[in-house]
Amino acid sequence: MSSPGYSSHSRPLNYFPSLIEEKYGRRHHANWFLYLTIPIPGVRTRRLRIFYPNFRHLHFHVVTRFGRRLGSAILFIGLFLFVFVAFTCAKRFGMRSKKWPRPFIGDPSTLVFEREDLQRIWYWEISSGHYPSRRPIPEEIGFRAVPRNPAIPTQRAVFRGPLGFANSTRGVGPNRTYLELKHKPGNTAYPPRPVPGSVADLDIVMDNCDFSKTKYVRDCLEVLRVGGGLDTGNRLRRGPLDDMKYIYLEDADVVKPIPPYEPVSSHITVDGNAAQNNLGTINMEKPPIALPPPLQHRPYATLSDPCDSDNPRLFHMFWTGPFTDKPYTALLSFLYTQNTGLHLQTPDKSICRPQFWMWINPGPAAAVPNPSALRDMYSELKQNPWASPFLHPRFNGVIFFKLWNTTEQLDGVPELKNEWRKRDLFNSGGNIFVVPQQDIDEGGETISKPDSDNLLHRAGSKSSSTYDRMSVILSDMARFVLCHRFGGTYLDADTIFLRDWEELWGWKGAFAYRWSRLPRYNTAVLHMNKHSALGTFLFRTALKNDLDFHPMTISRYTQDAHLEELLLRLPDALFDSAWLNTESFQRDRPPQPYFTDFAHFFETPKVNSAAPQAMGVEGFFKGAYSYHFHNFWWKPFDPHRNWPDLGERFIAGERQARNTSDMLIEPSDREDLDWATVLKRTFEAYIRGERPNMYGEWLQW
Repeated sequence: MSSPGYSSHSRPLNYFPSLIEEKYGRRHHANWFLYLTIPIPGVRTRRLRIFYPNFRHLHFHVVTRFGRRLGSAILFIGLFLFVFVAFTCAKRFGMRSKKWPRPFIGDPSTLVFEREDLQRIWYWEISSGHYPSRRPIPEEIGFRAVPRNPAIPTQRAVFRGPLGFANSTRGVGPNRTYLELKHKPGNTAYPPRPVPGSVADLDIVMDNCDFSKTKYVRDCLEVLRVGGGLDTGNRLRRGPLDDMKYIYLEDADVVKPIPPYEPVSSHITVDGNAAQNNLGTINMEKPPIALPPPLQHRPYATLSDPCDSDNPRLFHMFWTGPFTDKPYTALLSFLYTQNTGLHLQTPDKSICRPQFWMWINPGPAAAVPNPSALRDMYSELKQNPWASPFLHPRFNGVIFFKLWNTTEQLDGVPELKNEWRKRDLFNSGGNIFVVPQQDIDEGGETISKPDSDNLLHRAGSKSSSTYDRMSVILSDMARFVLCHRFGGTYLDADTIFLRDWEELWGWKGAFAYRWSRLPRYNTAVLHMNKHSALGTFLFRTALKNDLDFHPMTISRYTQDAHLEELLLRLPDALFDSAWLNTESFQRDRPPQPYFTDFAHFFETPKVNSAAPQAMGVEGFFKGAYSYHFHNFWWKPFDPHRNWPDLGERFIAGERQARNTSDMLIEPSDREDLDWATVLKRTFEAYIRGERPNMYGEWLQW
């Protein structure tokens, strides 16, 4: 029971163990703030006072008023709120982004475009022939009128969603003839080249390969093999094969241009409020979006020249640091598989030869090239045994080395030109790497840094512990810049071509591929049309989201704006057939070869080590367009012959590489060769003239 005149929450009489401590304690509690004094350098007679809250007095006051338990809880909540407010204010006013912190639940919206501009983007891509698909349009876009689609055959039936808005297009394009590709009589050893101008129906590919529909990589590769005519000489009776026909030709019908789009109010909104809450209304794009007139869809049969200027056949690859066996093997695989015309003394003018543009970043990702960078680049390439073979005149017009200059490239993107300098360039998934101002000498050149192992100054990945993260982040942005400026397809340097891409060039939509089991993009392969509406959307959205081009963030951009179908997410079976197996999926019916780890490409397990030599390149994920081996820059393709083995024509480079690797004497070979070794040696045998390419064509010098 409480004593008269005292609350039950009052402090007990014996709170202090002695009267002396009580006296000093009460005097100590008298002030709300205490201070520390520290000497001031150079001033002996004065000391600097630093005030701080008297937490003991605060605790005593709160506990006396509210009791020990409730008072402690109030103090804890107050401390949490104080820290939270300090953090949010520091984030809002102390950081370069000048944004309030993100909420703790879910990802914020990345949307910066109003619905009417999203309609314009969709309409531009459809009208330009960049949507050769019958896949539905998201009803959230709010089309009242059904868009006309010149890239699919004429159809009258159209569909509308539950809200009455169009979720399909009306085909007004030429008819299609689906092909059954077979070998010529008497020539069953090699598959036929794809028909020039043929197109891959990626709707059919999605139906047979989509992981979301529980489709197996093994079955997908069979469809790609059979439908592409790659099973020459090995085709078995499997019943009707009509469902495996995914390659077609368009009739020579001229499609009239479709006029620009005029938006109609649909009284439906995308998640604009969430976008404004995250980015602020000042960052929202003001309609209308600036777009050129839609392109005219032109079937291959109507072209006066086999190379369509609106759809250039360019492969882009980005490389930083000394040229090694990785880009070397990628270039060899390109020559081995693509229709470059090198099997003819005079190229066939009826064929559009693809070009490979190898972009060289001359130094660390954060460095500025010096004025002589282009001359230095070619000098180093000529002296590098892995690169010098591709400077041979025979490869002129097919392989090009290009100097990467970040400033020049970003200034060449109209959507970024006037604003990118105000942003941090190195942003990956929201993790910003701040690059300090570098010292510049009187001549305007960047002064080199002695510490090459520093994250900011690495030029290439020499080992797993010195991974060049900055160059990877730069390449995430570079692929979009290159495809938007020049058109074509970007591939990561850890990619090997496995077949001709003719029918993929025919499909004029944009695409990347799936991040294994996740419904997200992997942009290790990225195809986009130059100066497209989709490209404008991506660059303006990335600019307002701190120039983040990480594949996961790109997935959020398109998902928030309902544009995912315009950047088709192809199954990884086409370009990355081992990925699902390495993550423990589909191991009950794996493809050939069976990798449970990406390292097995370089170090094939003994239990499976007979396959590479016995089956050769024909047994390596046959049907896939390419293979992505996921980094391993420091692992040689061929440890026992770690040099360019291209014969007498390039013997000088071979000797130079042997001297560097201390392999002057022919080493003894391994008993079993790994898959990486077999592929490299196969491509090299083609250059030496010891075997034809995968289509039975011999290289002519």
